[in-house]
Amino acid sequence: MVETSTEMDAPPGSLDHILRSTDAIRDELGVESVSLDIVRDPALFEREREAIFGKVWLKVATEWELPRPGDYKVKSIAVADASVIIVRGKDGTVRAFHNVCTHRGNRIVSSNDFETSGNARANVFSCRFHGWVFSTDGTLRSVPMEEGFGSLDKDCLGLKEIACDVWQGFIFINFVDEPDQTLGDYLGDFGKLFAGFPYHEATTAYRYSTVLDCNWKVALFAFSEGYHVPTIHAGSLPGFTGLEHTDFKLMGPHASSTIYGGGMDAAQSTNTFAGLLAGSPLHKPKPDQLPPNINPMRREDFQFEFPNIFPNFLIHLAAGCGYPGMAYFTHQFWPLEHGKTLWEGINYFWPAQNAAEDVAQRHVNALHRNAWLEDTATMEDTFAGIMSGVLDTVELMDLEFMIRHAARTVRTYIDV
Repeated sequence: MVETSTEMDAPPGSLDHILRSTDAIRDELGVESVSLDIVRDPALFEREREAIFGKVWLKVATEWELPRPGDYKVKSIAVADASVIIVRGKDGTVRAFHNVCTHRGNRIVSSNDFETSGNARANVFSCRFHGWVFSTDGTLRSVPMEEGFGSLDKDCLGLKEIACDVWQGFIFINFVDEPDQTLGDYLGDFGKLFAGFPYHEATTAYRYSTVLDCNWKVALFAFSEGYHVPTIHAGSLPGFTGLEHTDFKLMGPHASSTIYGGGMDAAQSTNTFAGLLAGSPLHKPKPDQLPPNINPMRREDFQFEFPNIFPNFLIHLAAGCGYPGMAYFTHQFWPLEHGKTLWEGINYFWPAQNAAEDVAQRHVNALHRNAWLEDTATMEDTFAGIMSGVLDTVELMDLEFMIRHAARTVRTYIDV
């Protein structure tokens, strides 16, 4: 475990001040039991809607999902009662708008799913109700039978824009008209810690999602610790040869840590596919691409960096060092209601160059999917147990520091 350094001791540009020893993190976060009221109480969930999801920056897309002018993604965000269009305009700029026609309030882009993608032909959106046409920069371009309105100021009737910014290719929005913080200020040291990795090069993505009958923090907490790995993943990770969950870092509302380990005694088929990827210059482990403050000692048993980006986004940065050939993977937890959560998990690989690499990636992806099935299988039972009222608090050990930190951050935002 790395001992904490002070900012005065650190060289310029160093992030040593975010590191915490076990003792330091115990001193800062405490060791007391943690109240379950923020998971159990629907009234506190209502406070989270406004105080958290209505005010902080939320990741909604990536730039590589919208490579061409007119490419768009529509995201349903139930916790904010919103449907959002994220679109790359003709000028190349990515913007976000409420998916609401400024005539009568109809959805501009219809969708029955939590997200959908497409391309706006001729860089316009046309409302299917009365045919109002909007440019991809949000301006109202044309109105059928405009003369029938008597007076219509089209300059004031563009799509309602949402604050939008991009960090390392990840697109974030903020529902506050004029956010108190820029995205850069909100991410702070987290943005510096994870900056510089070529995320945009890993464009082969396998996305999974499901709706879980649990509070969103039950899902967040389950993916925030490595304590469960030897038990829950005994099936998908047989022969696991050890795990070290360490190098904890606190960065305002965000936290991170590092997973090291000796890997596992894998099946022959997995070893074959892993060897194929490891032998490829494109897919081999690339510890040299990690940002300098992630695995700074360049330990050979590095698996991945393991953060929480408050409130609901996780980027597990591996650079091919963990699961074979996998650049990174993400989790996101979207509250649908107090006891219902949309979980999204995405595995990112560098594009396969031939059929053998494609099959190898699919094999690795399936292994990780199986591990996720084991993870998500616990969450509804955990929530049911919490809602039974038998426990008012839970006990957390050192490997669960990030749960303690996230719980404290939630309480700070909702002021309880």
